[in-house]
Amino acid sequence: MKNIVALCLLLGCVPAAWAGGYAYTIRSTELKAKPYSDAQTLATLAPRSKVEVLSRQSGWTQVKSVSFSGWVKMLSLQLEAGTQGKRGDSGLGSLFNVAATGRSGSTVTTGVRGLSEEQLKNAQPDAKALQAAKRNAVTPEAAKQFATQGKLEAQSVDYLSGGQ
Repeated sequence: MKNIVALCLLLGCVPAAWAGGYAYTIRSTELKAKPYSDAQTLATLAPRSKVEVLSRQSGWTQVKSVSFSGWVKMLSLQLEAGTQGKRGDSGLGSLFNVAATGRSGSTVTTGVRGLSEEQLKNAQPDAKALQAAKRNAVTPEAAKQFATQGKLEAQSVDYLSGGQ
Protein backbone atom coordinates (compact mmCIF):
# COMPACT_ATOMS: atom_id res chain seq x y z
CA MET A 1 0.00 0.00 0.00
CA LYS A 2 2.86 2.39 0.83
CA ASN A 3 4.31 1.76 -2.64
CA ILE A 4 1.04 2.77 -4.31
CA VAL A 5 0.84 5.98 -2.28
CA ALA A 6 4.49 6.76 -3.04
CA LEU A 7 3.94 6.20 -6.76
CA CYS A 8 0.95 8.53 -6.72
CA LEU A 9 2.95 11.20 -4.94
CA LEU A 10 5.90 10.79 -7.27
CA LEU A 11 3.64 11.22 -10.28
CA GLY A 12 1.94 14.21 -8.70
CA CYS A 13 3.76 16.71 -10.87
CA VAL A 14 2.72 15.17 -14.19
CA PRO A 15 0.74 17.82 -16.11
CA ALA A 16 -2.74 16.98 -17.27
CA ALA A 17 -3.03 16.27 -20.96
CA TRP A 18 -6.73 17.13 -20.92
CA ALA A 19 -6.62 20.90 -21.40
CA GLY A 20 -5.80 22.61 -24.65
CA GLY A 21 -5.84 21.04 -28.09
CA TYR A 22 -8.58 18.99 -29.73
CA ALA A 23 -10.49 15.80 -29.01
CA TYR A 24 -13.17 13.60 -30.57
CA THR A 25 -16.31 12.27 -28.96
CA ILE A 26 -16.18 8.51 -28.54
CA ARG A 27 -19.96 8.08 -28.59
CA SER A 28 -23.10 10.20 -28.79
CA THR A 29 -22.47 12.68 -25.97
CA GLU A 30 -24.63 15.22 -24.15
CA LEU A 31 -23.16 18.73 -24.02
CA LYS A 32 -24.10 20.20 -20.62
CA ALA A 33 -24.39 23.84 -19.52
CA LYS A 34 -22.44 23.06 -16.30
CA PRO A 35 -20.14 20.20 -15.22
CA TYR A 36 -22.91 18.10 -13.62
CA SER A 37 -24.94 15.21 -14.99
CA ASP A 38 -28.19 16.88 -13.94
CA ALA A 39 -27.30 20.20 -15.62
CA GLN A 40 -29.26 21.45 -18.63
CA THR A 41 -28.40 19.61 -21.86
CA LEU A 42 -27.49 22.16 -24.54
CA ALA A 43 -27.02 19.71 -27.42
CA THR A 44 -26.10 16.14 -28.24
CA LEU A 45 -22.78 15.71 -30.04
CA ALA A 46 -22.60 12.89 -32.58
CA PRO A 47 -19.90 10.21 -32.31
CA ARG A 48 -16.52 11.35 -33.71
CA SER A 49 -17.41 15.05 -33.37
CA LYS A 50 -14.26 17.17 -33.20
CA VAL A 51 -14.19 19.61 -30.27
CA GLU A 52 -11.68 22.09 -28.89
CA VAL A 53 -10.71 21.32 -25.29
CA LEU A 54 -10.88 24.51 -23.19
CA SER A 55 -10.41 23.31 -19.61
CA ARG A 56 -11.13 20.49 -17.20
CA GLN A 57 -12.89 20.31 -13.86
CA SER A 58 -12.87 16.97 -12.06
CA GLY A 59 -14.20 14.36 -14.50
CA TRP A 60 -15.71 16.97 -16.82
CA THR A 61 -14.13 18.68 -19.82
CA GLN A 62 -15.19 22.09 -21.10
CA VAL A 63 -15.29 22.00 -24.88
CA LYS A 64 -16.19 24.17 -27.83
CA SER A 65 -17.81 22.65 -30.90
CA VAL A 66 -18.71 24.37 -34.15
CA SER A 67 -22.07 25.54 -32.77
CA PHE A 68 -21.93 25.23 -28.97
CA SER A 69 -19.70 25.53 -25.93
CA GLY A 70 -20.30 23.49 -22.78
CA TRP A 71 -19.24 20.52 -20.67
CA VAL A 72 -18.95 16.82 -21.50
CA LYS A 73 -17.89 13.86 -19.41
CA MET A 74 -14.17 13.28 -19.72
CA LEU A 75 -14.70 9.58 -20.46
CA SER A 76 -16.67 10.52 -23.59
CA LEU A 77 -13.61 12.06 -25.25
CA GLN A 78 -10.44 10.84 -26.92
CA LEU A 79 -7.59 13.31 -27.39
CA GLU A 80 -6.46 14.02 -30.91
CA ALA A 81 -3.15 12.26 -31.65
CA GLY A 82 -0.18 14.44 -30.72
CA THR A 83 -2.19 16.77 -28.47
CA GLN A 84 -0.24 17.81 -25.40
CA GLY A 85 -1.67 19.54 -22.35
CA LYS A 86 -1.11 23.28 -22.06
CA ARG A 87 -3.48 24.29 -19.29
CA GLY A 88 -5.50 22.63 -16.58
CA ASP A 89 -5.03 20.94 -13.27
CA SER A 90 -2.01 18.89 -12.39
CA GLY A 91 -0.87 16.57 -9.66
CA LEU A 92 -2.98 13.84 -8.13
CA GLY A 93 -6.09 15.35 -9.66
CA SER A 94 -4.86 14.26 -13.08
CA LEU A 95 -4.25 10.73 -11.82
CA PHE A 96 -7.39 10.10 -9.82
CA ASN A 97 -10.13 12.26 -11.27
CA VAL A 98 -13.22 12.66 -9.17
CA ALA A 99 -16.34 13.64 -11.06
CA ALA A 100 -19.11 15.60 -9.43
CA THR A 101 -22.19 13.72 -10.60
CA GLY A 102 -24.84 16.29 -9.75
CA ARG A 103 -25.92 19.05 -7.45
CA SER A 104 -25.92 16.65 -4.54
CA GLY A 105 -22.12 16.72 -4.50
CA SER A 106 -21.85 12.93 -4.78
CA THR A 107 -18.69 11.76 -6.48
CA VAL A 108 -17.41 8.87 -8.54
CA THR A 109 -13.80 7.88 -9.19
CA THR A 110 -12.88 7.69 -12.86
CA GLY A 111 -9.30 6.47 -12.50
CA VAL A 112 -6.16 7.26 -14.44
CA ARG A 113 -7.13 9.05 -17.63
CA GLY A 114 -5.50 11.44 -20.06
CA LEU A 115 -1.86 10.65 -19.30
CA SER A 116 0.37 9.40 -22.08
CA GLU A 117 2.91 6.63 -21.59
CA GLU A 118 5.65 9.22 -22.14
CA GLN A 119 4.30 11.48 -19.39
CA LEU A 120 4.20 8.56 -16.96
CA LYS A 121 7.77 7.52 -17.85
CA ASN A 122 9.08 11.08 -17.46
CA ALA A 123 7.35 11.83 -14.15
CA GLN A 124 9.47 13.51 -11.49
CA PRO A 125 9.05 13.33 -7.69
CA ASP A 126 7.29 16.21 -5.97
CA ALA A 127 8.92 16.59 -2.54
CA LYS A 128 6.42 19.26 -1.42
CA ALA A 129 3.46 16.99 -2.20
CA LEU A 130 5.08 14.15 -0.26
CA GLN A 131 5.65 16.37 2.78
CA ALA A 132 2.05 17.66 2.58
CA ALA A 133 0.77 14.07 2.49
CA LYS A 134 2.91 13.16 5.51
CA ARG A 135 1.43 16.10 7.45
CA ASN A 136 -2.04 14.61 6.87
CA ALA A 137 -1.10 11.19 8.23
CA VAL A 138 -2.78 9.93 11.39
CA THR A 139 -1.78 7.22 13.82
CA PRO A 140 -3.69 3.92 13.89
CA GLU A 141 -4.93 4.90 17.35
CA ALA A 142 -6.32 8.22 16.09
CA ALA A 143 -8.04 6.45 13.19
CA LYS A 144 -9.61 3.93 15.57
CA GLN A 145 -10.81 6.72 17.87
CA PHE A 146 -12.35 8.53 14.89
CA ALA A 147 -14.13 5.34 13.77
CA THR A 148 -15.43 4.74 17.30
CA GLN A 149 -16.77 8.30 17.57
CA GLY A 150 -18.50 7.89 14.21
CA LYS A 151 -19.99 4.57 15.34
CA LEU A 152 -18.30 2.80 12.43
CA GLU A 153 -17.97 -0.97 12.51
CA ALA A 154 -15.31 -3.18 10.96
CA GLN A 155 -16.48 -5.28 8.01
CA SER A 156 -14.76 -8.21 6.39
CA VAL A 157 -14.84 -8.23 2.59
CA ASP A 158 -13.89 -11.35 0.65
CA TYR A 159 -11.61 -10.85 -2.37
CA LEU A 160 -12.64 -12.21 -5.74
CA SER A 161 -10.49 -15.03 -7.02
CA GLY A 162 -8.14 -14.45 -9.96
CA GLY A 163 -10.32 -14.62 -13.11
CA GLN A 164 -13.59 -13.12 -11.89
